[in-house]
Amino acid sequence: TTALLARHLHVVRRLSTLTHVDAAGKARMVCVAEKPVTARSATAQARVHLGESAFTLVEQNKIGKGDVLTVAQLAGINGAKQTSALIPLCHNLSLSHVDISFVLDKTAHEVVITASASAWDRTGVEMEAMTAASVAALTVYDMCKAVARTASIREIRLLAKSGGKSGTFVAAEHSPQPDPA
Repeated sequence: TTALLARHLHVVRRLSTLTHVDAAGKARMVCVAEKPVTARSATAQARVHLGESAFTLVEQNKIGKGDVLTVAQLAGINGAKQTSALIPLCHNLSLSHVDISFVLDKTAHEVVITASASAWDRTGVEMEAMTAASVAALTVYDMCKAVARTASIREIRLLAKSGGKSGTFVAAEHSPQPDPA
């Protein structure tokens, strides 16, 4: 019983350091009312592997459903704006800017999606950038699935973030982008 009590205390101490968990271990939304409003920005990336023939069709804008990259760009922007409706513990933010860009990687037959979000707010925009990249990737997949049965979404990840108490983060293999704010 001593070992069990020690383990229980360890778990309780660990849970008390998690911001989205109450003392009983239940999920909760963090109160950000006391946090200062600061400039926040984040950049995320997703990759969609299409294969050679579908990639060529995207590159030539000949996919039957229409202009894949334009539709994916609009979907990604909309996804960023809907993040708090999709991710239960995310705060509703007033985004200042969302940008979606694409690089067509001919060697890998991939669409590389980069999504950036910025806001003046009390909490970060990492989830908005990640959601934008994810929704844009899902849209590329959806528009290409008829001609790319083996298409796959890969490497959805945060590249960089700035602002707030935790400061700046830049993924090791990513060079910082200018703040879009």
